[in-house]
Amino acid sequence: MAPSLVPYLPGAEPIDTEAMLDRFLAWVAELGLELYPAQEEAILELFAGRHVVLATPTGSGKSLVAAALHFKALCEQQRSVYTAPVKALVNEKFFALCDLFGPERVGMATGDAAINRDAPILCCTAEVLANLALRLGEGVDAPYVVMDEFHYYGDRDRGVAWQIPLITLPATTFLLMSATLGNTAPIEERLAAFTRRPVSRVAGGERPVPLTFEYRETPIHETVEALVAADRAPIYVVHFTQRECGEQAQALTSAKVADREQRRAVARALEGERFDTPYGKELRRFLRFGIGVHHAGLLPRYRRLVERLAQEGLLKVICGTDTLGVGVNIPIRTVLLTRLSKYDGEKVSLLTVRDFLQIAGRAGRKGFDDAGWVVAQAPEHVIENRRAAAKAAGGRRKGRPKRAAPKGFVGWNEETFRSLASRPPEPLASRFRVDHGLLLALLQRGVAEGARAGGYGGVLELIRRSHESPGAQRHHRRRAAALFRSLRAAGIVVVERRPGRGARVSLAPHLDRDFSLHHTLSLFLVRALEGLDPGAPDFPLTLLSFAEAILEQPYPVLRAQVRRERAALVQRLKAEGVEYEERLARLEEVTHPKPEAERIYAAFDRFAADHPWVAGDNVHPKSVGREMFEGRYTFPLYVRHLGIARAEGVLLRYLGQLYDCLRRTVPEPFRTEGVEEITAYLRALLETVDASLLEEWERLRHPERRLAGAPAAPPPPPDPRAERRAFLARVRAELHRLVEALAARDYEEAAARLFPDELDPWDAARLEAAMDPFYAAHAALLFTPAARAPHLTHVTEVAPGRWRAVQTLLDPEGDDDAFLEAEVVPDPTLPADAPLLRLRRIEV
Repeated sequence: MAPSLVPYLPGAEPIDTEAMLDRFLAWVAELGLELYPAQEEAILELFAGRHVVLATPTGSGKSLVAAALHFKALCEQQRSVYTAPVKALVNEKFFALCDLFGPERVGMATGDAAINRDAPILCCTAEVLANLALRLGEGVDAPYVVMDEFHYYGDRDRGVAWQIPLITLPATTFLLMSATLGNTAPIEERLAAFTRRPVSRVAGGERPVPLTFEYRETPIHETVEALVAADRAPIYVVHFTQRECGEQAQALTSAKVADREQRRAVARALEGERFDTPYGKELRRFLRFGIGVHHAGLLPRYRRLVERLAQEGLLKVICGTDTLGVGVNIPIRTVLLTRLSKYDGEKVSLLTVRDFLQIAGRAGRKGFDDAGWVVAQAPEHVIENRRAAAKAAGGRRKGRPKRAAPKGFVGWNEETFRSLASRPPEPLASRFRVDHGLLLALLQRGVAEGARAGGYGGVLELIRRSHESPGAQRHHRRRAAALFRSLRAAGIVVVERRPGRGARVSLAPHLDRDFSLHHTLSLFLVRALEGLDPGAPDFPLTLLSFAEAILEQPYPVLRAQVRRERAALVQRLKAEGVEYEERLARLEEVTHPKPEAERIYAAFDRFAADHPWVAGDNVHPKSVGREMFEGRYTFPLYVRHLGIARAEGVLLRYLGQLYDCLRRTVPEPFRTEGVEEITAYLRALLETVDASLLEEWERLRHPERRLAGAPAAPPPPPDPRAERRAFLARVRAELHRLVEALAARDYEEAAARLFPDELDPWDAARLEAAMDPFYAAHAALLFTPAARAPHLTHVTEVAPGRWRAVQTLLDPEGDDDAFLEAEVVPDPTLPADAPLLRLRRIEV
């Protein structure tokens, strides 16, 4: 950890800029560092009061330049703001700056957490600063702003957040940083004109860890083996779908990746780790070969395990997606691209130079590697055809027809690769747009400040300042006028004509409360619940469907539901003798389950009529949490039911969002007993599958715990006295996981579901022996929805702090006279995902 900058800060007496610079350079000398020329130039320009666009390579010390600007602001008793695109990076930068400047001088605001937000250094997402700039304009206290990963300015969906501060904060000094900026001259010219101060571009410079670019025409397993043999591991093999990651990891298990001793080291590191989900066992097998998998479809605890093993040098190869997140700390010596084209959501196209350089920039670790490598594979069919041609030329095999490129394939060659490696990134395109949020923020500010036309003039002025072409600005003005008319028609904006004095705009009194909600659709949910009857028998499930409708779509899960529905329909239509053509037509109409869809759509239409700013949003009825709750599914069972092992993380994150929605958004009057039961069921799922998701929320929402030196641990298991319903749901969930393992005769897994009771231990052999009489008398142990019904589980308190849990076991013959009995002794010192059950007997 770098020494603190606090001793170098001046006291109450002000010092001049030269003295500030001397103090900062003294700290750099204490670090034992010598500034790179680009770092020195950027720092001098900032201390001279100029904006700086810092476009230097990865690992060239841009963070040190940012620290210099924060230091300058503190010396002047001014405020500085650091922005980044993702909350995880903001979180990590917050703690890094706390170490440098002291926690009392650093704050954070991300939407998930806010701590010390009035501190002289604020870390936040780009959207947080953009919203402040819209609401307060020049009133934002931000004399200095660092915008990290500034290439997001060109992002189609989020780029406007990077532009707003540049056109609303004329007194601010900006440091705009990224390794992949490209030509920023138009942005620099606009910024200089708006702020009336010069902009210095500091670019180029040598990469501290030089990269070598290689193009390979060997099969990928041979390429990987050659790279490992040449000591170029760890290798990050880049794919563009999660499915390809798993398939490639499987294929590489037959390659020479790790030797026997390296595999033993991995096996030792995996001792005590849980792999108790459908994909977990597959992942464990990959890891034992020295091969990791990393993508958003993995459970968070699996991703973190892969990151830890990689940091310890135990993984030679990691198969991951191209979206390796900003701030994810995986050491990489070589980046191996499996292809140079990808599907961008609309069509397959070649990688942009910026995307290519962002991926390539992960190779070579400053402080660890002297060099890094970026390797690209030729297309598979090209490799195969050339190898076949070489064999035919050698007389070893007759010539055979060439393998054709796949349908829709967009090809590349070595020239494409060299071009991507040598060209500058594409110019950043302006992504300015006008929506209801921008319009309302400016109107609110205008009314509060008594501006002419109630702030609408501010809307037109912002459009004029935007970095758009004149034609695009005309489009934005027409768009703003249309949005203004829709707000007026909804009664949200009132225009009062005043003869001789101009019009005055006022806003509906409820707007401030409505529009301040974290999520527009959260407001819809609250309003929709007011039209439901909490006393109705189906109210809990109806509420659950409304809650699911406002969440993002977990597409891999929904696609699996569609496949299931289609398969069932095919069987039914075949049995009914329906003709093939009609079957095809019927199959095209199949969607995923959407309970309460008509009711939800009707409620949303009514809501949108009064709240026109939701026009860009929509509700998406679905049934994931509801389907799981109604079937009392365990997490692994539902994953197997849909065949989505490689998307476990997507399902878990969706369930976490649903739990969070029920816990935070549903008002107290609607938290009926049935709703609380659903919430408890979801909490039990999260705790028993991956408590690291809860830990992640706790870390984001309570960063002060880490500052105080306390671990950001997840909440302990539910207290049976304070949270009886959650406790019972947790016990039921653990009993179901145990029965599921016993039904599969997976006794190792069943033993892992039990608390390690030294006085009465149950290992796999004892469990198998206890179940032998049951399987001698019955064909199977049922684990159907009926076998998971709540009435088959009985939990009673037998003594203070001690509980008895009995689970009835169902059999195909209908005897249903077997049961298992467990003891539960809640311990608040245990982690949230620790097993609670102490098995006492299995009675058959």
